[in-house]
Amino acid sequence: MTDILLRDIDPALIERLNRVSAANGWQSDQSLRQVFEHGLHALELAATLRLNEREENALQSAINAMEGVVDDPGFALIGRLPAAQGA
Repeated sequence: MTDILLRDIDPALIERLNRVSAANGWQSDQSLRQVFEHGLHALELAATLRLNEREENALQSAINAMEGVVDDPGFALIGRLPAAQGA
């Protein structure tokens, strides 16, 4: 595996990495590998879960329509229980 040198790392980040290492019984190199692997996976997943322009427009249109619904006391009570007497 290629050696990687990290410089100017925030001390708070190093402390967090040390806590992860200790909690999992890992050596520093194992912790870094896990952080890189899981972090990269999360970032790749987030990139694939983005909406395309058509989907964004449809979602925004639906939000705009819902924001335009008049505050109707009858509609607003759907699914709510009446207040308990004396409460």
